[in-house]
Amino acid sequence: MALEWLVLGYAAAAEAIMVLLLIIPGLDGLRRGLNAVTCNLLKPFLSMVPFCLFLLMDIYWKYETRPSCEGDSCTPTEHLRYQKSIMKSQRNALLIASALLFYSVTNLIVKIDQLNQCVERLKSRY
Repeated sequence: MALEWLVLGYAAAAEAIMVLLLIIPGLDGLRRGLNAVTCNLLKPFLSMVPFCLFLLMDIYWKYETRPSCEGDSCTPTEHLRYQKSIMKSQRNALLIASALLFYSVTNLIVKIDQLNQCVERLKSRY
């Protein structure tokens, strides 16, 4: 399972870098090339959406089948393991949310740039 989380982390980082490069002012000369590269990268990153949903279902299943550790029924080691598993689940859910958020924001930025280019072409034509 660690490999899936590693891939998802790298994809979220790549999407965050794409968002930053598309938002940073002053890169107007590079914007067209960045827009084309980002548009081509978004197509493979679309596979992250079902992958994230699968991993989210995995987190839910682990949450539902996790043994509870409440009161005096647990040793300190078991209680620490229980707390670590909860923290990992929360971290992984946050990673899923950030990957989906960065994908949707990057997709919106690319669409806005494409629409701006269409508007400029229509203005120059008339």
